[in-house]
Amino acid sequence: MRKFARIHANDNPQACMQKSKRVISFIIGSLLFADGLYFVLQLRFNFGTLLPLLIGLGLIIYALAYPKLIAYIQTNTTRQSIWRWAWAIFFVWVFSLVIFFVFLGFSNQQNTPHVAAPAIVILGSGLKHGKPSPTLASRLDQAASYAKLHPNSIMVVSGGLSFQQKNSEAEAMRQYLIDVHHIPVKRIYTEDQSTSTELNLINSKKILAKQHISLQQPIAIVTSDFHIPRSRAIAIRQGYQTPIMISAQTPFATRYNAWLREYFAYWSGWLLNEY
Repeated sequence: MRKFARIHANDNPQACMQKSKRVISFIIGSLLFADGLYFVLQLRFNFGTLLPLLIGLGLIIYALAYPKLIAYIQTNTTRQSIWRWAWAIFFVWVFSLVIFFVFLGFSNQQNTPHVAAPAIVILGSGLKHGKPSPTLASRLDQAASYAKLHPNSIMVVSGGLSFQQKNSEAEAMRQYLIDVHHIPVKRIYTEDQSTSTELNLINSKKILAKQHISLQQPIAIVTSDFHIPRSRAIAIRQGYQTPIMISAQTPFATRYNAWLREYFAYWSGWLLNEY
């Protein structure tokens, strides 16, 4: 009996640690998988929705297959090295993601400026059932508030065709401003060809030029709070001399998925020399 108790006491901490790892991995994995699945079922495919789905699935498999997985890895030194390196890389990536989220959190403290601009450019952010998504609606609401303070400003709604949508984002944005905020039709100009932030700003320049609005003038650019730093950098790269950045609050339900997507957008923008 004493021998059994001694063995049980020695083994118990390790067994508890393994069980805790499996339980925590399963809970986190289930939450991430459910989050990703929710958005994928809405046909919203991007890094911000697919990555939680895949990481969540991986953690669930890890939790359920832990004993067999560890036994398989421990039979080969090469597998053990790969396993350790994989976890090291994963934790370095998670750490970089946390740093990026902190950066966005501080960058999100934006106030709506009161400087008048001759033009307001609103960047697209996807549709839901042919209507502006909550994130895009927030941008449009913020733009409308600014436009009502400056009635002489024209509005440029910028966004092309979204996945499996018949109408462009720009058209849906235009209709939203008319129906919800009663913005006069003559104030709104549509740019319906762009599929990225860089193209939003490039194509909008053409509309501004036709209206004899110089990029040396202050141009209001409306986008989501998390999107402000990157869109400002791209705008300056595209020749907007004094962009007035107006931030719209991102709905909490999609905030961290949007931040995750923005993490990869920052890297791709840097690699593509967008700023």
